[in-house]
Amino acid sequence: MRIGELAAAVGVTPRAVRHYHHLGLLPEPERRANGYRDYTLRHMVVLARIRRLTELGLGLAEVRDVLTDDAGRELVEVLGELDEDLARQEDEIRERRGRLRVLMEEARAGRLPAEGPVSPELTALFGKFGPAPHSPMAAKDREVFALLETTATPEVRAEMFAGLESMMSVPGAVERAHEAYALLDALADAEPDDPRVAEAARLLADLIPPEMVPQDTGIDLDDSGGDGGTGSFLRAFYADFAPAQAEAIRRTLRILREDRP
Repeated sequence: MRIGELAAAVGVTPRAVRHYHHLGLLPEPERRANGYRDYTLRHMVVLARIRRLTELGLGLAEVRDVLTDDAGRELVEVLGELDEDLARQEDEIRERRGRLRVLMEEARAGRLPAEGPVSPELTALFGKFGPAPHSPMAAKDREVFALLETTATPEVRAEMFAGLESMMSVPGAVERAHEAYALLDALADAEPDDPRVAEAARLLADLIPPEMVPQDTGIDLDDSGGDGGTGSFLRAFYADFAPAQAEAIRRTLRILREDRP
């Protein structure tokens, strides 16, 4: 039997057969006098088994383990591991579909934020802030919160949400947040020594609960020190703002560090 005939009989491609030869999964057949491979029924049996195992989801390294174990114990072990992995995937798929349903409901209701997809918790918090029309600084703020939610540990995310909830529970917080955004937007073309920088810093510091700012760990808020990954993040963070805006944020963090008990 030629390679094309073997492949067609089992339902695979000749290229797959050659790949299995290369990996040592399928023994090489003897060659005829004309140099062509001469496949036997035994090759067809092994190839069909390889196809069945791969269709179950086994990787080729796992298939090799199964094929080299004549007693079949390896197959039971591998299939058990595969079943556990599929069960985990089912759980993950159910969770992802649940999140997608929530996002689709938010989208249909017109509540899906531009920064989405984000968690339902963050979507709800964005909704509490209310619209801040035509505010580039508000848009950046929401982007940063979405970034932090993606990259932070579960503990840090929980602290962030708790801090935002605490901030929003104060009467007049939404109005003051919009006022702060407007003031920061106005600093887009200002110099770092503009008097409004101090005003914006104090307004922001009055809004943000001190517990939302980590305790002093030696990190240079001016992003000039060699403090590793955190310093790199701060440099990238400040660089995303105009000089006067970045200075207002630096001063805000200093105020909150100094005011923290």
